[in-house]
Amino acid sequence: MVEPGEIVVQVSKLTKVFRDFWLREKVTAVAELDLEIHRKEVFGLLGPNGSGKSTAIKMILGLLFPTRGLITIFGQPPTDVGVKSRIGFLPEESYLYPFLDAWETLDFYGRLFHQPRRERLRRIGMLLDMVGLSSVAYRRVGEYSKGMQRRIGLAQALINDPDLLILDEPTSGMDPIGTRQFKDLIQVLAQRGKTILLSSHLLADVEDVCGRVCILYGGRIRAAGRIEDLLGQQTLTQITADRLDEPTLAQVRQVLAGAGRNVVDVVTPRDKLESLFLRIVQEAQRQKLTTGGALAGGAVAEFLRTDAAQGEQVIQELVSAARPQPLPVAAAQQPAAEAALARDVLADLVAPSEPAAPATSAPAPALAPTGSVQADRGVIDELLGPGQGDEKGQA
Repeated sequence: MVEPGEIVVQVSKLTKVFRDFWLREKVTAVAELDLEIHRKEVFGLLGPNGSGKSTAIKMILGLLFPTRGLITIFGQPPTDVGVKSRIGFLPEESYLYPFLDAWETLDFYGRLFHQPRRERLRRIGMLLDMVGLSSVAYRRVGEYSKGMQRRIGLAQALINDPDLLILDEPTSGMDPIGTRQFKDLIQVLAQRGKTILLSSHLLADVEDVCGRVCILYGGRIRAAGRIEDLLGQQTLTQITADRLDEPTLAQVRQVLAGAGRNVVDVVTPRDKLESLFLRIVQEAQRQKLTTGGALAGGAVAEFLRTDAAQGEQVIQELVSAARPQPLPVAAAQQPAAEAALARDVLADLVAPSEPAAPATSAPAPALAPTGSVQADRGVIDELLGPGQGDEKGQA
């Protein structure tokens, strides 16, 4: 298991140079990239098109080999098979089989991780409910909208309960409901100990969920650090108060002028369009209005909400339950009772049986001697076990 604060992804001097047919240098996609991503961290990888984000992600996943540099995932190279089983990946484009429905799609990816059937079906049901696709679970994926395909893509990235989740433009094509749910899910997963690498062009989404970001341009890092440090304007102070009338504002300006400060701007705060949209949709859902698209997702899947400490506790309980316990007196006497019952049954089987009376009125023949119809005592003694045949004979 990964300890708190442990480095999950470490990239040192990572460089990728693409060459043409004659091995001439064509373009340097990533140059001297240094990154450290820790456990329980949501790290944002930003940059315009062609800045090297997708190339860096593919090298971290082991899909591309770097020209120079070092990459370790959980202390191992990204090509290690054991490392790959702990990673969940949502690519920029949803590469799904269009003739499979949502249930069959998740079942296929669960089989790739050799998950038992019972556990696989349990996870599929929870994931479909979580991403809001339960009502369209048996519709072909090729008939889904782009936003719905991103939802099923997110579900397949979580089917193996990964320790490291890599998301490339996860909210592309999603409606505001799915986007809001995605951001809430990211925060929950990070609290539960998972590490998340997020690449997106939607800067507002990155700002809401990421703790640290790295901005690339031309394959190189141009800025990196905590969101608060990068966005904070240290030269300004913002005060939010109840609505002020003009006389009160004049007094405030006078006080600030006496302190040698000026009022830069006075505005009325505005609500976010996302918040307004979500309120309207929630009101429609309360009125139980019908819709043919994806529904609002349910709670986070139970297997994703289980903390590592809780999992270890469950394992310890199972191990303790599996240890042999001393038998009570009644249980200890049970084998002896079963052996006595077996002896009685065998005795009935080997006892001479009286032949059925014939249908005619002829007198019944005399019975044969008992010893002529009994089974071999040696065989019975072997069945009864050592010492038990002698006791039966003495009795």
